[in-house]
Order: sequence, then C-alpha cells, then structure tokens
Amino acid sequence: MGKSRSRRNRRLTKQLEVWRRRARWYGWPVLGLLVAIWASLRFSLLEPGPPNDPENLCEIFREHTVWYDYARQSRDKWGTPIATQMAFVYYESSFRSHARPPRSVLWGFIPWTRPTTAFGYAQALDPAWRDYLKANGGSWLTVRSDMEYALDFVGWYNRRSHDRLGIPLTAPRQLYLAYHEGRSGYASGSYRSKPALQSLASRVRARAFRYDNQLQQCEQEFQCWHWYQFWPFCSAES
Repeated sequence: MGKSRSRRNRRLTKQLEVWRRRARWYGWPVLGLLVAIWASLRFSLLEPGPPNDPENLCEIFREHTVWYDYARQSRDKWGTPIATQMAFVYYESSFRSHARPPRSVLWGFIPWTRPTTAFGYAQALDPAWRDYLKANGGSWLTVRSDMEYALDFVGWYNRRSHDRLGIPLTAPRQLYLAYHEGRSGYASGSYRSKPALQSLASRVRARAFRYDNQLQQCEQEFQCWHWYQFWPFCSAES
C-alpha cells in the first residue's frame, strides 16, 4: 500500500515538473499574445467609428453620448466651449480615432514618410503630446486615439494659448490658428501668409458657432446625471 502511494507521488511529481518546464517555455509567448490582444482591443477595435451625421452635434452626441461627457469635463477643466472642441476634431480628423497625415510617395509609387507626427482625433503632434502628458501626469494608457484624452488635450492646449497669448476661449478662429501654427508661430503672425489656413480657421469658427446653436436645442438630453432622472425631465445641474 505504501509502495503504491509512493509510486503515485513520484508520477505526480514528474507530471508537475513537466508542466513547470512547459510553462517556462510557453508562458512568456502566451502572455505576450494575451497582452497584444488586450492592447489591440484597448487602443483600436474598441474605439467607435466616425458618427453617421457629423454635421449635427446633437446627432453626434446621441450616437456617442459619452463624447458629451468627455467634452463637458474638458470644458469644466480648461474652459474651451464644447462646440469649439468638437469643431476642432471635425476638421482635424473627421472623428477618426487613428487618423494620420497621408504618406508622401517616393518615385511616384513607393509609400514614404508622413509630413508630420500628428495622430488621433485631435491630430496632436508628438512634442505637444509629450508636453501634455508631462503637464498632466499621463501614462502609457493616455492615448491620442481615445476621445476623452483628445478633447482634454484640445482644452489644455487652448488654455495655454489663452494664458500665454491672451486669446479668448470664446474665439475659435484665433484658437485654431494658434493650435495649427503653434503659439510661437501665432505670435509671429506666420498664418498671415497662409490664406488657405485662414480660410480653414474661419470654417472652424463657423462650425463651432453652428454646433453651439445646435447644442442649445438638445443639451438637456445629455444632462441626466442622477439615476432617478430621465429625458425630458433632466436637470442642468451635475
């Protein structure tokens, strides 16, 4: 009886050792695969597509209600109106989470480098994004393809333009010129020699005002803060 138990213990020990060796051999690759799958879901597949009706801010927020929450948080934190933030994103990325500038072409057919490092909803450049992360304690989870951080970046950048250049947060045209040219470029007036950019900034202003008018007609829909509230009986208070 004792010998039988001893043999079973030895077999169990050998089996455990085999599984330990297999775990050491396969463990890291499997873990890497799981991390890669999670990262793909976190940073790509789970990001919503562009809204079906980008011309109407009410419809945008009805389709992606959480975007209203993100824009409101950014407005309360930095001061840029919700409509202005969304107008920036409209013209920067057309609401595409992984938008990048198109590549240049070498010899007429070889895809080559991109003109800038702009990426994500807000088309934030690498240096500006690093400054944002440093100033706000961001981590590797703070990414430009997430609307929450993209809108917060827009609000943060505009706030710095307001503080350093005196641009009112209610002046979307001037804010966009500073956003596009950088604060030093705006201060030097580099945009004055770029009529196409000035025209674009005017379109940003017009869209911001249009979005704001639309939002006034529907914002209460997105302000049901308490569990007992439901549209159309919502309070504007948080």
